[in-house]
Amino acid sequence: MARSVLVTGGNRGIGLAIAKAFLAAGDRVAVTHRGSGAPEGMLGVRCDVTDQEQVASAFDEVEAAHGRVEVLVANAGITDDGLLLRMGEEQFRRVVDANLGGAYRVAKRAASSMLRNRRGRMVFISSAVALSGGPGQANYAASKAGLIGFARSLARELGSRAITANVVTPGFVTTDMTEELPEDRKNEILAQVPLARFADPEEVAGAVRWLASDEAAYVTGAVVPVDGGLGMGH
Repeated sequence: MARSVLVTGGNRGIGLAIAKAFLAAGDRVAVTHRGSGAPEGMLGVRCDVTDQEQVASAFDEVEAAHGRVEVLVANAGITDDGLLLRMGEEQFRRVVDANLGGAYRVAKRAASSMLRNRRGRMVFISSAVALSGGPGQANYAASKAGLIGFARSLARELGSRAITANVVTPGFVTTDMTEELPEDRKNEILAQVPLARFADPEEVAGAVRWLASDEAAYVTGAVVPVDGGLGMGH
C-alpha cells in the first residue's frame, strides 16, 4: 500500500537516491528543496528547514496532495568546515541549526500526524563522522552526533504508538564532491575503508527503505552504519 513519504533535501545526492527508492516501491514521495525543484514523479515543496513557518507550510502542502506523512526521512543538511580556533559562533550555530535544529522541526511536525495515525517511521541521516569525529568539522560532527540522541529520545517517547525512529550513518559516498577529489586523496580515504570503495547512494537508500519497511517494525533507536566497515559499528 502506497504511503506518504517526505524526504528533506531529497532533490540531489543521497536524498535523491532515497526519494527514488521510495518512488520505485510505489510510495507517494515529496521532497523539500530550496529552489531547484523536484525530479519527475515527485512532489517538490520549497522549504528551508531552519524556518519553522516554511516547515509548517511544506507539511500542509504535502498533506493536501498525499495525505498525512507516514514516513519522514530527515536528510537536509549543510557543512561549513573550519578549525576550532578559526570557527566563528555563527559558523558553528548555522550548521547545528540546519542539521540538528532542522531535524527537530520536521520531526515535531511529522510526529503530530503519526500520533493520529498511530504508526510512522522516522529515519535521520547522520554521518560516520558523528561517531569518529573529523578535524575541522566540530560543528558538523556535533550536529550529526546530536541526531543520535534526538532519535533515541523519540524512539522512547513515541514507540508505544508504533512509531519508530532510527539513524543511518553513511561513510564516504560517491557524489559530485568525491568525484572531484584528487586521486591521492581518494586513495588516502579508501585506505581507511575495509571494503576499499566508496558507497553508492543507492546503498544508503536501501538501508533507509528497509528501516521504513514492515520488516523493520521492531527496530527503533538503532544506528545503522553504511560505511564499508570504516567505523566497525561505532
